[in-house]
Amino acid sequence: MKRKKIDIITLGCSKNLVDSEQLIRQLEEVGYEVEHDSDNPNGNIAVINTCGFIGDAKEESINMILEFAQQKDEGNLDKLYVMGCLSERYLKELSVEIPQVDKFYGKFNWKELLSDLGKTYHDDIYIERTLTTPKHYAYLKISEGCDRKCSYCAIPIITGKHISKPIEEIIEEVQYLVERGVKEFQIIAQELTYYGIDLYKKQMIAELIERISDIKGVEWIRLHYAYPAHFPEDLFRVMRERDNVCKYMDIALQHISNNMLGKMRRHVTKEETYALIDKFRKEVPGIHLRTTLMVGHPGETEIDFEELKDFVRYARFERMGAFAYSEEEGTFAAKNYEDSIAPDLKQNRLNELMSIQQGVSAEIAAEKIGKRMKVIIDRIEGDYFIGRTEFDSPEVDPEVLIKRADNKLNIGHFYNVEIINSDDFDLYAKIV
Repeated sequence: MKRKKIDIITLGCSKNLVDSEQLIRQLEEVGYEVEHDSDNPNGNIAVINTCGFIGDAKEESINMILEFAQQKDEGNLDKLYVMGCLSERYLKELSVEIPQVDKFYGKFNWKELLSDLGKTYHDDIYIERTLTTPKHYAYLKISEGCDRKCSYCAIPIITGKHISKPIEEIIEEVQYLVERGVKEFQIIAQELTYYGIDLYKKQMIAELIERISDIKGVEWIRLHYAYPAHFPEDLFRVMRERDNVCKYMDIALQHISNNMLGKMRRHVTKEETYALIDKFRKEVPGIHLRTTLMVGHPGETEIDFEELKDFVRYARFERMGAFAYSEEEGTFAAKNYEDSIAPDLKQNRLNELMSIQQGVSAEIAAEKIGKRMKVIIDRIEGDYFIGRTEFDSPEVDPEVLIKRADNKLNIGHFYNVEIINSDDFDLYAKIV
């Protein structure tokens, strides 16, 4: 059995996960047993799908490759293959530095792995995937690449220009997944709002979401990674009118001061950003906004940081993440700015910003006590069933905990609950 078993390890974002799921399906079609992210990998072949976005992610990917390279040196592994963003970006360097790897593939040529194993890629099942998520939800990638040129971001260097998937292909994939029990779709792209411009010469994200929401069996649709400049306002209407489009938007804002937005090449102003937040709240009552902010970008002054803190207090984001700037070679910032802000100052700013957000999150969670909400159950953990509301994306957002002793619930089913308690992030509920 071991000679027909492959371990696949996926690092980084959910877009990588979709690639791994497609690869797993192809490998299973040609007769391999495949395990994903196993705690105890024991196949004779391993494939590592890497991330190359920021320093920490690159370090994690390299450490994982080295760990498996050692397994190969010790005779526990016959073949080691590497794919994904890190491999795309540093193909030549990695090939020299880690010779134990049998082959490095880029982000988009992983199909060659099949032929290198002596197998054939099956075009007839190209939309099919073996889900690594719980079977009731899936990530749906609607495009590749990015045409934005933000100063700090290496993703356009890695993934190239924005390429939208045709609407018909996306609809076919959704129908395939619904037939296999998927009820909830996390719509993902590097930049959602750009969807369709290359294929249809206009923003088509609102029309795409309407088409998906029309499909019977699609219960929840959640949108990830929008861009604030030229936001397609048709989306407000779709989110307001369609019951199965979650009142949730993941929109990366990065900063608020005009000084920093200019240096970051974000093509949006402080005033436009404030107006967009207000419009979200007005047009889609009850919407939960998730954003990502950055501290420590070259040129960030104390005044800029104070503006950012004021913005977080004003906007009261229901969900917020933040990270400290890390210089990425090849980017505009690396070529044109000095990374002069000390690491400890970056970390202090990050801690301060997240401390403000923790207070905001705790207040928002407490406001939900006594309210009735619809949840989907993801798993059992200890004494609790773990669920999520429409305002919670898997793995990154708060969860709803329901005592097991009092209930018999089914994974992947929806239930109505009453919120009975909260902490800084999670909610506690009882079935009603």
